[in-house]
Amino acid sequence: MDHEPPTVTRGPLIVLSGPSGVGKSTVVDRVIATSGLNLRRAVTATTREPRPGERPEVDYHYWTRDRFEAALATGEMLEHAVVHGRDYYGTPRSEVDPYRDRGTGVVLVIDVQGAASVRTLYAGDHVSVFLDPPTFEELEARLRGRGEKDESIRRRLDTARRELERRGEFDRHVLNGVLDVAAKDLEAIIREQFVSRDSDKG
Repeated sequence: MDHEPPTVTRGPLIVLSGPSGVGKSTVVDRVIATSGLNLRRAVTATTREPRPGERPEVDYHYWTRDRFEAALATGEMLEHAVVHGRDYYGTPRSEVDPYRDRGTGVVLVIDVQGAASVRTLYAGDHVSVFLDPPTFEELEARLRGRGEKDESIRRRLDTARRELERRGEFDRHVLNGVLDVAAKDLEAIIREQFVSRDSDKG
């Protein structure tokens, strides 16, 4: 007697956004390391230069502008945006659906523009989360702690103000004041998504 292979519940999609410097990747990486969930962070492609300590193909795919524009032309990108008026950022399709189809949850750590695109593409098949800084002054202090030039910091702060104005577009909000607390709050939201999908399957 033939037995059909068990169906795999598609992994949830979590769209996480927030202003530059709020700690999005740090919070997500903590959740992945400590939650025990079948979860990964999609690796974003960017044309900006790596910051000290960042690892190619782990933190970002660092592409040339020509490489990025070729990916756009061939439909490789799920979403993309020009951030801070100069650099391309975007999510390759290969970072999302193949993993979800195998039951792995995927977290997209993307800017507010990219999040809007993904919410449209995956309407009804995602949860969007906005990561808030404790205060705008704390956000500025975190950006200055990165050692970037004043011009870069001013540009990022201008972008952050615009992004904070759009926080109401998101389903859920997490405050990143204390890393462990923020990670637990985000983990609870993601765990809900896994549970609801398993319930729907049953």
